Amino acid sequence: MTANEFRELILALPETVEGAHMRRADFRSHGRIFATLGYPDNNWGMIKLPPDEQQRLIQTHPHIFEKAKGAWGLKGSTLVRLDHAHPDLVRTALDFAWQRSAEAPAKATSKKPSAPRKGAKATAARRSA
Repeated sequence: MTANEFRELILALPETVEGAHMRRADFRSHGRIFATLGYPDNNWGMIKLPPDEQQRLIQTHPHIFEKAKGAWGLKGSTLVRLDHAHPDLVRTALDFAWQRSAEAPAKATSKKPSAPRKGAKATAARRSA
């Protein structure tokens, strides 16, 4: 499977859009990232799975799937070795990830105003004097 084939499978899912996160392609539905492309390099994709499904895929297909490092991997981020992956298997994993994104509440997109930096009032007062 190529990176473009991975992208096409993802974008075929309803209400999925491609964006960018950390200079890498990400794929969102229901306001949540459920897959990315290009980490650690262009031969890899990532699918965010439920941890039990992640474990099952890693055990049955260790040459294709592996847990991402650190806390991300513990929460279900699963790396996909694209050059070893079969489209039908990846499509099934993507369906799990897409469904999970639909079940989770969407993240808020608006940012709260940040608090003034310490000393900001004093600096502003000095500038106006």
